[in-house]
Amino acid sequence: MAVLEILPLAFVMIAGPQILSAVFLATSENWRRNSAAFVTGSAVSISLLVTVAYFLGSGANSQGTSNDTLLGVVLVLLLVAMVNTYRTREESEPPKWMGKLEKATPKFSFRLGFLLLGFFPTDIFTSVAVGSYLAGNDLPWTDFIPFILLTLLFLALPSLILLAFGNRAETFLPKARDWMNANSWVVNEIVLLFFIAMTLNNLFG
Repeated sequence: MAVLEILPLAFVMIAGPQILSAVFLATSENWRRNSAAFVTGSAVSISLLVTVAYFLGSGANSQGTSNDTLLGVVLVLLLVAMVNTYRTREESEPPKWMGKLEKATPKFSFRLGFLLLGFFPTDIFTSVAVGSYLAGNDLPWTDFIPFILLTLLFLALPSLILLAFGNRAETFLPKARDWMNANSWVVNEIVLLFFIAMTLNNLFG
């Protein structure tokens, strides 16, 4: 059951610039090597974060301190972020580095996967949440493996679609990329809603 509870967080890991980057790389010149490097870099950073959170969480559990105040602060910050995302939806622009993805190299793609999945705020929060959850429930570290495999599958999906459907995918993926680029604020709102639901569940569940 624990695995089923953390699996939905794989969606949170890739929602936003993460999946958008995967789509961009799948439409790049050297898409096979770039996509593989991006997924590999992501796997390394996610594994490191979850592992650190797991072992730190195992030590912190013995203290038995309450975190209701912290959760309340997090909830307020999430609500503020959600309102701000909606208010600035017309002004939102993709990061400048996304313009480099169509001519990316495998080295750049690996570094992007490592940094984006390891240092993007929502991904840090999610990886730490997974590691802490497993540690807090005295579950084995290996229970995070299905979570990371599903996350990596999502990230590899654009290139897998390209492999499976060929020319049809070459027409579809750029359209999907442009739509996601134009509606990135919607994805951000969905992610924030998910975190708000998680926080409320931790507070009152």
